[in-house]
Amino acid sequence: MPPFHDTPRTKPVKLYMTPGSCSTGIHILLEELELVFEAHLVNLLAGDQHTPEYLALNPKASIPILVCDNGRILSEFQAIAYWLARSYPKAKFLPGDPDGDAQVIELMDYVVGTVHGQGFARIFTTDKFATHAADVNAVKAQGLDIVKRAFAIINDSLPAQGYAFGYFTIADAALFYVEFWADKIGITLSDNSLKHYRLMLTRQAVRRVLMEEGYRLG
Repeated sequence: MPPFHDTPRTKPVKLYMTPGSCSTGIHILLEELELVFEAHLVNLLAGDQHTPEYLALNPKASIPILVCDNGRILSEFQAIAYWLARSYPKAKFLPGDPDGDAQVIELMDYVVGTVHGQGFARIFTTDKFATHAADVNAVKAQGLDIVKRAFAIINDSLPAQGYAFGYFTIADAALFYVEFWADKIGITLSDNSLKHYRLMLTRQAVRRVLMEEGYRLG
């Protein structure tokens, strides 16, 4: 039985995911926990998220979603990460005190809501924000500006060495996936963010996830 299991789990959880997306962060958490889970690939470009079958699970048509072992369906990154942290407290994905937990959630929410939801969303899904074709470049530029400014704020909050809060938490999994995106599209990370990204790339769970999702590691 994996070391972080506190109570017997009768059914594996199910992760609906898209390789290289925000679901990579949840995939990492599942690997860190060494959980046996069912992976269901959602091809966003093919429109899998809009099929009746998927909408029956998640009418928001978003990824990731996690079907918990008790049958509950969670559909937001922050909610899924929090559920995993609370369900497997021995993993210490959260500090365990109100102030510490709030700080971890604060960073995670900023990453998901601002860096991803306001910044990268404009870069990757420009058509959702550009009313006219003439607006496309301006929308992408706005997204890039949001990402760079947010990363500057995050960089200043990170320690010179180590994880965001001294040890691996759910916030690190969230931060990694946007750092990964930045690396892939050529956005230069500042010193602390780059050190964090490189540190994350040394974790065995992260390396396994990237290989499983089809990425070659240097």
